[in-house]
Amino acid sequence: MTDDAQDVLEAALEPHEPTAAEIGARGRVRDRATGMTHHEAQAALDAVLADVGAGADDLESADAAVRAEAAEWQRITDLLLDHGGPYTPDTDAYVQGQLTARDHHRDRPRPPAPSPPSG
Repeated sequence: MTDDAQDVLEAALEPHEPTAAEIGARGRVRDRATGMTHHEAQAALDAVLADVGAGADDLESADAAVRAEAAEWQRITDLLLDHGGPYTPDTDAYVQGQLTARDHHRDRPRPPAPSPPSG
């Protein structure tokens, strides 16, 4: 993978409000990755990149869900590099942090809608 392609994947992991498609793609990757070793996750990442095209332009032009899928495989592959065991979302600090943040976000009261200007 090129450095430019790596930059695209890292950008997909930057904090932002993910779309439903991005959340779904990451969830599917985590479900599929559960129990995988580093080499199996790397093979899955390689397959996604081969489907899209491994160049940065190919990844940038792919839809957000595909970029999220590739980025999640990259993140899991990196996590497993030093892990030595199979992947599980239950012990993935990144996933647990996301779930906690979403719970807090849902529980937070929403500000009232602004009133239309009078006059």
